[in-house]
Parts: sequence; structure tokens; C-alpha cells
Amino acid sequence: MPEMPLIFREISAMRQKVAQWRAAGETVALIPTMGALHAGHVSLVEASRAHARRAIVSIFVNPTQFAPNEDFSAYPRTFDADLAKLAEVGCDGCFAPTPGEMYPQGFSTQVIPGGPALAGLEDRFRPDHFAGVAQVVAKLLNQAQADCAFFGEKDFQQLAVIRRMAADLDMSTRIFGVPTRRETDGLAMSSRNVYLTAPERALAVTLSRVLRASAETIKAGAPVNEVVARASREIEAAGFALDYFEARNADSLAPAASLADGPIRLLVAARLGKTRLIDNWAVE
Repeated sequence: MPEMPLIFREISAMRQKVAQWRAAGETVALIPTMGALHAGHVSLVEASRAHARRAIVSIFVNPTQFAPNEDFSAYPRTFDADLAKLAEVGCDGCFAPTPGEMYPQGFSTQVIPGGPALAGLEDRFRPDHFAGVAQVVAKLLNQAQADCAFFGEKDFQQLAVIRRMAADLDMSTRIFGVPTRRETDGLAMSSRNVYLTAPERALAVTLSRVLRASAETIKAGAPVNEVVARASREIEAAGFALDYFEARNADSLAPAASLADGPIRLLVAARLGKTRLIDNWAVE
């Protein structure tokens, strides 16, 4: 039976163990998550092995990144199953703090990100989201004192925000992005996929299919604006409520009108029933 990871409920306990590992000459990776782990999260732990001897996964459903109309209370919480997955992949530790440990009485400091956090993508629909993300990730990076941290590319704008924050605040933790893990039909893995009904799940693959086809068409030389417009129409015709389908520079997230503005990343967000899905694809 796989060995279960150490469980840290308090910052001090995690730091004490990290200090022991460091004293033994071992490097440490952090993988921040909100739990409800799937193979995409597991791939982050696996990726960390190339860069660190030890891996800590944090599980914390962060209230500050949810708007009042979003699904904080309904967000899936599967701690026991999460621990079993972490044991199978040989994860060393799990940091699972309470809200009170993360935001004790009197907590009053905010992190207000700019740059990629104001790119007009997710921030148009979730205006306070990245402030909550930047706040909790800054705390986690400081709490764990990790050498490196790993984030999935599925949340591409979030990854850009975290990279910018870490650079701007002179954080020593190296930030790595890991390619999106997908289901066999191409759907990007997400904890929110459990909300999809069976008919919705069958339709959901439309996003990755359209992204991939659009990327190939742009690479072949088709005008970017025409491809984006056609993709948007196709997604809406399939039954999605489209928030955006955009072509952006993969580094700056500035709008990309042609291959000369690249490298290009296509990004999409759309609602299917009660579920909001996001995905992205590189033009390469």
C-alpha cells in the first residue's frame, strides 16, 4: 500500500519539515491546488520530480477568489480521495490549512495584480478573481519556502499572473507551467467537469476540437480575425454561451492579429448549462 503523504494543518509544521529536508540537502516543490484532484493535478506532481526531491501539494479552497455569485460552497471537496491519489504518485506532503490558518483574525493585506491580470480575458467576467489568486499564491509560496512551484497551463492567464507577481515581488521560487492534461477525447481535465450532465459532457469536447482546428488553420496562414470569428460562431452554434474566444500573444497576453504578433495562444471561455469551461491551445 502506498505511503500516505504527511499532512500539515499549520504553517509552522510545514516549515519545520521543509527546514529538515533543506538541512539534508533536498530541494522542495510546491503544487498549489483547491483539491478535487484529477490526473491533471497528478501530472504536476510528476513534473516536479525533474526539479525537486520533495513535493508538497496544498489543498485549500480559497474563498477570496470566488465572487458572491460563484460556486465556493458547492466546489467539490474530496480530501480522502485526494490523499489517496497523492499517495499513489509518491507525494511527500499535503498542506491543508483551515481558512482561519490562512486568514486569521485581523488579516487585512491585499495583493493587487496588474499586467496580465488586466488582459481583458477572465478579468472581464471575474473582476476580483486574480486579486484572490495572487493573494493566496503569494502566501503559499512564502509559507512553503519552496524552490519551485508548478501550475497547469489550462488556467493560462492565471499562470501569467503568477509568473508576473513572482518576478515583480522578487520571489525566489521558480514558477513552472505544465501542459494541460486531457481526457481521451480532448476535453481539458477540470474539477468542474463533474458538474456536466451526460449530454453536456458529450458537447464539451467541442471547445478543444475547435481550438485545435483553429490553431492549425492560423498556422497554415489564414487571417487570425477570420479564424477567431468562425470559431466563435461554431462554439455558439453548438449550444455554448460564449464569454470569449481570443488570439493573444502567449507571453504578454496582448491581442494577436497575425502570426507576426506571436507566439500565439488561443483562449476560450464558455458556459454549458450551469458549468463554465475554459481552455487554450498554442499555435505552433
